[in-house]
Amino acid sequence: MPLYDLNEFLDLSRKLTYQLEAATVSQDHLVATVLRRRKIPAPDKEILFEVIEYLGKAYGRKRRRLGPKAILHPLRAAGLLVDAMGCFNLLDVLSALLHDKFEDITEDDFPPAEWEVLEKQFHRLLKRIDPRDEWYLMERLAVLTRHTGNEQYYTYIGRLLDKAVSTPELLRVKLADRLDNTLDMRIDIYDPLEDVDFYSHLFQVLFVPSFVGYEPPVGHPPANDLNGSRRMYELFKTAVTLSLIRQKVPIDDDDTAVKLVDAICIASLKEAQRIIMHIFGYHFRDVYRQREVVRDTMEYCISGGTSGVTDAGAAHRLDGLFLDRFDPRDPSLRKSRLKELYGDKELMVQAALAFVVIFTNFRNDPTYYVHGVSEAGLTAA
Repeated sequence: MPLYDLNEFLDLSRKLTYQLEAATVSQDHLVATVLRRRKIPAPDKEILFEVIEYLGKAYGRKRRRLGPKAILHPLRAAGLLVDAMGCFNLLDVLSALLHDKFEDITEDDFPPAEWEVLEKQFHRLLKRIDPRDEWYLMERLAVLTRHTGNEQYYTYIGRLLDKAVSTPELLRVKLADRLDNTLDMRIDIYDPLEDVDFYSHLFQVLFVPSFVGYEPPVGHPPANDLNGSRRMYELFKTAVTLSLIRQKVPIDDDDTAVKLVDAICIASLKEAQRIIMHIFGYHFRDVYRQREVVRDTMEYCISGGTSGVTDAGAAHRLDGLFLDRFDPRDPSLRKSRLKELYGDKELMVQAALAFVVIFTNFRNDPTYYVHGVSEAGLTAA
């Protein structure tokens, strides 16, 4: 199945959760699920058993934002990486499984005695691998860790990409991490876009006078912490990441990175489509007004509005989207701006359409990136 397939992702999450919730957790079944039943050497499998046991204790009762167990993230990221590579490499899988070790598993979260036991277990499993691989693993984990304090996301990605020029495995792990975060934004039993032709819907909005609008097959889903504007904030971070990659690291000869970037683009533009269809189906049902909003956004995109970062307060409502809505350095201000965006359904549709265009541009044009994005931050292009 394609890496970006949300139904496949939801199925993987269900399988892992079912096993993790069992009275007796089978490390063998977890490894088989993550690796899609690939055959690997017995010594490597034993090491993975120990790592997953360690992660189970370290993440404990921690949860993702939407509620599922936090350990799902590194397990799925490792699986996505292996799927993209098409083969198994122990060091790469360990890098994916442990990529958040220094951010998510910290001394502050445990009583001193429990932390000491965890650290001993971690260092014990390190000694199970080749000393050279141990050194490389620790180097990778250090680079993959965002520095505590005031390291901005742009600076972090720029620093990682500087190292990825000589160590491309770092970029592959980060891309698998980003793909998992992109797919992990909904609690659904199936993809809301299943059996929905987004582009056919837009065609009817624009050209068919008798079109009465999109009718969702189910009632409005329950609200959760990750609403449409916060999902778009994640899409913004992805656009920033891909823009920095395009400027700093050539990946044309790296098949794994190319596959992951393409999967991230498709997953991202599909998420933007889900946001649009949700709003058209439940909140903004006036087809005439939908047509006006789509046409206005089309003109903005065709005129180059999505080619770079723009200043707020310029000619169009989408101007300043990145700077004003997604980039305030103060988290409380960003939260407030996202709340304002969420309340403006027409602007939400326009922003989501802009993201569809941005990620389609990334797929169509290997030289495309959002101008004005650099490791120093955002500046109007």
